Amino acid sequence: MSAVTFSGVEKSFGSVAALRSLDLAVPDHAFLALLGPSGCGKTTALRILAGLELPTAGKVSIGDRDVTRLQPRDRDIAMVFQSYALYPHMTVYDNIRYPLRIRNMSESECRKKVTDVAATLEIGHLLDRFPRQLSGGQRQRIALARAIVRDPAAFLMDEPLSNLDARLRMTMRGEIKRLCHSLGTTTLYVTHDQAEALTMADLVAVMRDGVLQQVAPPAEIYDQPANRFVATFVGVPPMNVLPVEFGRDGIQVAGGVLGLSDDRRTACLKAGVSDVGIRPEDVELVAPNQPNALNGEVYVVEPMGNETLVDVRVSTGRLVVRTRRGFTAAIGSAAGVAFDTHNACFFDAQGLTRVHRAPSKGGE
Repeated sequence: MSAVTFSGVEKSFGSVAALRSLDLAVPDHAFLALLGPSGCGKTTALRILAGLELPTAGKVSIGDRDVTRLQPRDRDIAMVFQSYALYPHMTVYDNIRYPLRIRNMSESECRKKVTDVAATLEIGHLLDRFPRQLSGGQRQRIALARAIVRDPAAFLMDEPLSNLDARLRMTMRGEIKRLCHSLGTTTLYVTHDQAEALTMADLVAVMRDGVLQQVAPPAEIYDQPANRFVATFVGVPPMNVLPVEFGRDGIQVAGGVLGLSDDRRTACLKAGVSDVGIRPEDVELVAPNQPNALNGEVYVVEPMGNETLVDVRVSTGRLVVRTRRGFTAAIGSAAGVAFDTHNACFFDAQGLTRVHRAPSKGGE
């Protein structure tokens, strides 16, 4: 068993609280992404699991072992760093072999394991080279190989793709996902890039200011965010959020009235809802002055190649609309926007999601 558990883990650096009572369980063989903005505590959590930092309070377990006070070498984990951390004076072969050598493994065993891992990652032709002779993507593969060769209980990856260009990041995302799936090793992956988290992970843990906000599969994080922070942090472009008031015929948003079913209206009123959130792909551009729509003006149009993003300014804010490729409109021109309120999330004044997107409309 290599399940990972954080129980009430806290970490302070002087007066700064980096982690606040973190309770997080990563199932055996799962791939979990720790996602959040810079300074949210995700790397601190990873370093505590690796044994590079001691928690101020709480307990960390791998399987049924309490590893809170164990030295890093005794935890049976392998870590892949953002900087790759390859030894420049060693060949690729020696870099990969190093974790085996310090465990006094015989040369014949080392060679077999290194050769097998190199074949898996398709880097066998690089074994005689030095790190300075490699591209960024090749160095990343070497760092992965060095972690894999140990057969650890868990992989820890700290933003391993952040130094790569956009195209190579996309390629390596797929490679790491495929690799972790085939190995079946419990993996914790730290990133601030939501595309990495949503496309690679079985579970996503969203953090903010040292506090865990939500843990769920990627689709649930996207469609059923626990609060306004998760809703607006996850998604590119982010969810549109506008203040809302409730009337007899529906909801009043930005000077317009949108229809709302009786059951959702009752739930919103009971929960004290103050804001409505809608994803850009669930908003439709319509002609101005249409019933059940909001009036505004085009703020900016952003062609993206396969689609177009249109930013529409309404009386209480702006909404981003994801629409078809080739769409054009003059800045400042009148526009209408509409959306089905079954596809919306509703938040209270504290930012908690009180009424979620209706599953029947969610494309599930």
